[in-house]
Amino acid sequence: VQLQACGGGLVQAGDSLRLSCAASGGTFGTYGMGWFRQAPGKEREFVAGIRWSGVVSNYADSVKGRFAISRDNGKSTVSLQMNSLKPEDTAVYYCAASRAGYSSRDVGNYDYWGQGTLVTVSS
Repeated sequence: VQLQACGGGLVQAGDSLRLSCAASGGTFGTYGMGWFRQAPGKEREFVAGIRWSGVVSNYADSVKGRFAISRDNGKSTVSLQMNSLKPEDTAVYYCAASRAGYSSRDVGNYDYWGQGTLVTVSS
């Protein structure tokens, strides 16, 4: 399974950005998908996750109400809509897939990772 994330860029605080992740190979419709981020000098942290069916999603407290995760199993894509961006959202964002099918907050529960896309939010 290969995951290709895109959509990052430089924006100002308060702006919106939409990240997308395209999967190839494997059975995308059975995977739980997650978005993580890693800021310089910090550990990779959970941002949002969505179950294989798309019915259940969960978010980190820091992004709840501002970010929305969605998926299109027909197109093998998962997206992260980010609104009201803050400078502290600056990080490299990674999409990840879990063969278990559910959306976990634990990095160790994901089997496949994309290469990351950089989001920079200026104040």
